[in-house]
Amino acid sequence: MLILSRKAGESLILDGGIEIKITEIYGDKVRIGIDAPPQVKVYRKELYATIQENQSAAMAAPAAAGKSFLQKMKPPEEGATPPEPPTPEKPEQ
Repeated sequence: MLILSRKAGESLILDGGIEIKITEIYGDKVRIGIDAPPQVKVYRKELYATIQENQSAAMAAPAAAGKSFLQKMKPPEEGATPPEPPTPEKPEQ
């Protein structure tokens, strides 16, 4: 981890296209500004962790649903009679 000291109004440049500027310092808080290209997503760390957890859960849900579906679609056991197809209802006249 690189640790730098900066004063209000000073900046850092990351990867030639992302500027992090110290805009204010008051008490134990530092206000920063981030100027980055549109394709660069910027998140607070705690929000990023929540996004990652939600994506992991979303990826697991379809797999579980698919497994449940496949279990329901198992071929009938040998010797079992297949269920009767539903009969269509006749329209009333």
